[in-house]
Amino acid sequence: MDELKLYTYIAVFGTFTLYFAIAWWARAASTSDFYVAGGGVTPLQNGMAIGADWMSAASFISMAGLIAFLGYGGSVFLMGWTGGYVLLAMLLAPYMRKHGKFTVPEFISDRYYSKTARIVAVICLILASLTYIIGQMKGVGVAFSRFLEVDYGLGLGIGMAVVWFYAVLGGMKGITYTQIAQYVVMIFAYTIPAVFISFQLTGNPIPQLGLGSTLADGSGVFLLDKLDQVVTELGFKEYTTSNMNGSLDMFAYTMSLMIGTAGLPHVIMRFFTVPSAQAARSSAGYALVFISLLYTVAPAVGAMARLNLMNTIEPTAGQYLEYEKRPQWFKDWEQTGLLEFEDKNADGKIQYSADPTTNEMVKVDNDIMVLANPAIANLPNWVIALVAAGGLAAALSTAAGLLLAISSSISHDLMKGVLTPDLSEKNELLAGRVVMTLAILVSGYLGLNPPGFAAGTVALAFGLAASSIFPALMMGIFSKRMSGTAAVAGMCSGIGITMLYVFQHKGIMFVPGTSFLGDMAPNWFFGISPNAFGVVGAIVNFAVAFIVLQFTGPAPKHIQALVENMRSPGGTGAISAH
Repeated sequence: MDELKLYTYIAVFGTFTLYFAIAWWARAASTSDFYVAGGGVTPLQNGMAIGADWMSAASFISMAGLIAFLGYGGSVFLMGWTGGYVLLAMLLAPYMRKHGKFTVPEFISDRYYSKTARIVAVICLILASLTYIIGQMKGVGVAFSRFLEVDYGLGLGIGMAVVWFYAVLGGMKGITYTQIAQYVVMIFAYTIPAVFISFQLTGNPIPQLGLGSTLADGSGVFLLDKLDQVVTELGFKEYTTSNMNGSLDMFAYTMSLMIGTAGLPHVIMRFFTVPSAQAARSSAGYALVFISLLYTVAPAVGAMARLNLMNTIEPTAGQYLEYEKRPQWFKDWEQTGLLEFEDKNADGKIQYSADPTTNEMVKVDNDIMVLANPAIANLPNWVIALVAAGGLAAALSTAAGLLLAISSSISHDLMKGVLTPDLSEKNELLAGRVVMTLAILVSGYLGLNPPGFAAGTVALAFGLAASSIFPALMMGIFSKRMSGTAAVAGMCSGIGITMLYVFQHKGIMFVPGTSFLGDMAPNWFFGISPNAFGVVGAIVNFAVAFIVLQFTGPAPKHIQALVENMRSPGGTGAISAH
């Protein structure tokens, strides 16, 4: 066994052993433990767990890759995902925690006094969560297939088994403490290679500062200026110039990610695990700090990875690298299918350019940039192994949160809340574990056979949450007159028009792995891409709900009193007597 594989096995299976031990120690004994970790998690612990829950495979593996190829345009992900937490902290989390229930559909059911609203919320939650989980499963398969040199399907199966053990056994309690450990693994795995590479390129070990520094070669050229020069010589757009489809699309994309973040049920559920509304608000503050430790490094990782990639494949402009002399990391990633070369002119050299007719790097998947970056930069093997463990931690932590959201929506909201209200706590706990097992099997299948409309991006999940769940929660908290019928009409309209738009344009959606967003389709609504359409769906949701409200009349007096009580500093937020 070579040194890299040995280090990788130690890092990956060492962290898995830690997760198993934590899951056994924190196994759930009640439905309260399973759904909300008993409600006794401290804000600091919850903030760290939220950070892990949020730093999914999309954040850890894909985001820096997207920034690497999109340049300035990739900032939509940073602004949207972090901005969403501000909305969550200020507008949703404290009030929903004050209400004191387990799940998002349960809150919607109480607020809108409707089992129909609860069922619609469950459907919206499952659609958003399953779409999002596809990306996590792909991350697990990619990391395993590359670093442990196993088949993609086998790697995915191992990841499913690990999640099954600690999520099914521990529920939210086990997931919470496992995610704290996963956060520590992730942040070290992400920042340590960035420190090495920043020091290599600029002489500054702080990546955030290295991004704006001059190169260490004594040329006095700034790193970003050098990157602009390298990419433009090959026909690509300037790295520091937006590659989005216009300012309106960029704004809509950012807003869709932002309100989608605030509406993602697996994130909101984390705020039910703390003892009070104030603790929920503090949790969001801690989460922003922990998330920023990675998110502020991501632009540097993306830029430096792109520069290293270009310099490796094409060391000097016009002097192409011979394919037979390609480095080992290139060969390793070719085996995964995420890096592909086609010798179009049969000269045995690698020609990489923006011209699709002559470009011989026919595939450079975004998802390889973070994972391959340490090897491209010739970092020590233990650093490469650490990145593998971090990528798996990121995918597994978010997958666990999503699976719990799906499980609780079916066992608690659909079965206990609608179909079998006399279900005992013991049987509900059993049902939750059985449903989570089934959800893991379904998500694994989707990871192996992703549907075409969702295979390319997790942005669709944010669009679905933005167009359905977020408006319902906002109106439920800040419009005491909003009725159940109006809210249901809004949710159905919002998610319906979003999915219709996505299906209509599924052939031209942005797919990670491409180096640009492409030209704007002529029939896009005001030039808004399918990935950014969630904000339009949200506007439709709000509009339909308030229009229907004019015909159905306001919510009953006791519901209006509930909302006032929930929003008042001294109120309990509990359901008042009918």
